[in-house]
Amino acid sequence: MIAEKPPAPPPPETRTVTTRRVACDGDEGALGHPRVWLQIDARGHVDCPYCDRRFILQADNGGDRQRS
Repeated sequence: MIAEKPPAPPPPETRTVTTRRVACDGDEGALGHPRVWLQIDARGHVDCPYCDRRFILQADNGGDRQRS
């Protein structure tokens, strides 16, 4: 009998933001993680190394565009 593959994990939580610099603390109070500051680069998103939450830069980001 061939073992079935386990189901794929759900996609990470995503948040749309308007600035390239974002903070993440896991939103769980004492059960969260240390606050980390993350920088969204040219890809337009960044993932938190603790909780895998993805922050996506809004297309019309209010003038917070990365300078060339």
